[in-house]
Amino acid sequence: MRARVPASSANLGPGFDTLGLALSLYTEVTVVPAARLSLTVTGEGSELRADENHLAAQVVRLVLGHDRVAITVASEVPVSRGLGSSAALAVAAAAAAGSVAPMDVVAQLEGHADNAAASALGGLVTASLLDGGLVAALPLTLDPALSFVAIVPDLRLSTEDARAALPATVPIADAVFNLGRMGALIAGLADHRRLFPTAGLDRLHQEQRTRLFPESAYLLAALIDGGALVSFWSGAGPTLLGVCVRRDSSAVVVRARAAMKQLGVAGRVLPLEADRDGLVLTDP
Repeated sequence: MRARVPASSANLGPGFDTLGLALSLYTEVTVVPAARLSLTVTGEGSELRADENHLAAQVVRLVLGHDRVAITVASEVPVSRGLGSSAALAVAAAAAAGSVAPMDVVAQLEGHADNAAASALGGLVTASLLDGGLVAALPLTLDPALSFVAIVPDLRLSTEDARAALPATVPIADAVFNLGRMGALIAGLADHRRLFPTAGLDRLHQEQRTRLFPESAYLLAALIDGGALVSFWSGAGPTLLGVCVRRDSSAVVVRARAAMKQLGVAGRVLPLEADRDGLVLTDP
């Protein structure tokens, strides 16, 4: 089978490990029977070693119990940038190998569900893990007027390093702060007229990770200055995401590029749309 899934942005500011958004960059995986494992990778991630330890091969073995297959991967999703590249690859590989529950397969490997749920279902989702490692995911309303601008630095941040920057416990006041902002954010993403910049504030992960990417605070502010309604880290970063009304997207892109140039931050600024289809399966 051939499976195509979108990239994703997780957390979305205050929604740490619970909110995910599918975005219009794609990973496609094809799996067909073969005498022995072969793996061909093009696009983003093609510099990684394509052998039995590749994530796609691991996922296919987990689903099928063997790796006598030919796997082809083509990806537009930058690796280690906070856009859910591993979740997208794992969902696509699991589905192409025949899994009827690709989100659950990914949760077994990654231990959380937000990116996988967004890639599998499309749109805006809330996701969590149930006892036994199964994924509970529900779609949330996403205003069709919204568009997105991603600042994607050349800097890579591993999820492990980003997780290591977080404290083991948080004050209850910080947890309450995030819950209030998350409610406001969900309401604003459903209706852009109710979306405001402070809905993206967070006390659980963004400030703690700023030392890994010190320029992030200025760039988040630049997205707002350019016309974004709210901005936040995308996943574990370093990608930063601005949410805007579609007519303002070009101005936000211009401001973001100027801010990167001013700070000397190398990378790309990508205007993106929400993907609302999620996982799409076709014959190879």
